[in-house]
Amino acid sequence: MSTPLEPSQIEQIQAYDAEQRYKYLVKEVVSNREIWILTDEHGCVMLNTDDEDCVPVWPNKEFAESWATGEWENCKAEAISLNKWHSRWTYGLEDDELAIVIFPNQDEDGLVVFPDELDFELKQQAKKSGNR
Repeated sequence: MSTPLEPSQIEQIQAYDAEQRYKYLVKEVVSNREIWILTDEHGCVMLNTDDEDCVPVWPNKEFAESWATGEWENCKAEAISLNKWHSRWTYGLEDDELAIVIFPNQDEDGLVVFPDELDFELKQQAKKSGNR
């Protein structure tokens, strides 16, 4: 379970560029053993890029909730355990030919990666930090 972030931390992290947010997400997800999505009555919220249908993911509840505004104000932030992500989500997203948007913020899009790429990065980080 993650520790709530201070407003100053949130502001600082929101200012990261897409690559920095990706690295932050990988470290946080491995450290906290959970990744965050937004859900509504239809399931997981999706974004569309020119080329891909994507599932946006965030490293912390606060960032996911900050996206639940406007047309998404009825969405809820939901944590997925890292084990469940590895065992179900990576394969499910690949089977559905969905990509992942890494930690989009209000000012810019996140990086778009494929599920196996994120899975690989998370496992590499877990090895580095000794979390398995």
